[in-house]
Amino acid sequence: MTVGKRRRSLAAAAAVLGGVLVLSACNDGDKGGSASGSASPQSQAQVDEAAAQKTSKAQITISPKNGAQNASINNDAKVTVAEGKLTEVTMTSAEGDAVKGDIAADGLSWKPSGPLKRATVYKIAATATDAEGLEAHENSSFTTVSQANSFIGNFTPEDGSTVGVGMPVSINFNKAISNQKAVQSGITVTSSSGQEVVGHWFNSTRLDFRPDAYWTEGSTVTLKLDLDGVEGADGVFGVQQKTVTFKIGRNQVSIVDVATKTMKVQQDGKTIKTIPISAGSPENTTYNGQMVISEKFKETRMNGATVGFTDDDGKGEYDIKDVPHAMRLSTSGTFIHGNYWGARSIFGSVNTSHGCVGLADVKGAGDPNQTAAWLFDHSLIGDVVIVKNSNDKTIKPDNGLNGWNMSWSEWKAGSAV
Repeated sequence: MTVGKRRRSLAAAAAVLGGVLVLSACNDGDKGGSASGSASPQSQAQVDEAAAQKTSKAQITISPKNGAQNASINNDAKVTVAEGKLTEVTMTSAEGDAVKGDIAADGLSWKPSGPLKRATVYKIAATATDAEGLEAHENSSFTTVSQANSFIGNFTPEDGSTVGVGMPVSINFNKAISNQKAVQSGITVTSSSGQEVVGHWFNSTRLDFRPDAYWTEGSTVTLKLDLDGVEGADGVFGVQQKTVTFKIGRNQVSIVDVATKTMKVQQDGKTIKTIPISAGSPENTTYNGQMVISEKFKETRMNGATVGFTDDDGKGEYDIKDVPHAMRLSTSGTFIHGNYWGARSIFGSVNTSHGCVGLADVKGAGDPNQTAAWLFDHSLIGDVVIVKNSNDKTIKPDNGLNGWNMSWSEWKAGSAV
């Protein structure tokens, strides 16, 4: 035998032995297999049928999808099942903290009991059984929206409060809103009186709502924030889902006449009390216009430096640490308040203030018989104070809660929907 023939014979033998070894390893003693080691069509169908018989028909769906980012803290997390019933669902944070949740009575869904935390990784593991008791399992992990990628709206008035007829719903967002239509569409304000209510954007962070005329006394106003998942700006999503209701009290509007130095307090259009006042001096006039009481303080500090009234040394022209019965009318510092430091003779006769409306009072705010105390006790946040006949301009609508100084057409023009 030549060397060449010998090598060919050895190679042939190795191929045969290799084929035997491969056949043994693949078939593992399965005599029904073909010579090539693959299963016959008949045996593969049997395997598939057997596998199907052992697999649960229950189909579990977990939201958000595995790996999702910027998930809602309110509505996104849920588990549902088709062709089966949920038997167990566990949800934990990455730190291992369990999240409470409930499987629905029909066994078809599950959701957390409350809002989730922002910027947190959560894991959900779900088990369900089909009609034959066979179990199915599903898992998912997702991350909720972060502080940087979410916005909220701070609103007034408070839930359950009773306010005056001039109180708008005012919402200040903690991030600039560029998609104003989407955000406004997620907010509804309705009144039991049936009045039409429209929103107005003053800027990218402030949205107020009001009707054409003052609210109807005795009505109930409902604010619904459905902002969860709404994209207010590129990559910035809302997280609020809340309903707020408040009551409208009696109709009280007070009219300050700077020229006559009097204020008439009216309820339902009838004057119930006339009070002598002292408004802004000729050098520091009081704004004209419709102003809404936004805050009430039995005593508060007023420092001229905070509103631009300073001496040559930079200190405030005044700094009174215990101004009694003060009620805010503007963001810029206009109040209607008690005055104990001025002579009694100024009220009703001369305008002496730095722009506020002053009423007679005593130091310490302890005398209920003073006119300032009477007005304080008979006023609600949301009551309207109208100033007229001052040698000043009309207050800007966004300086406080004073959108009533816009016509209805101007107001509606600022709506994004």
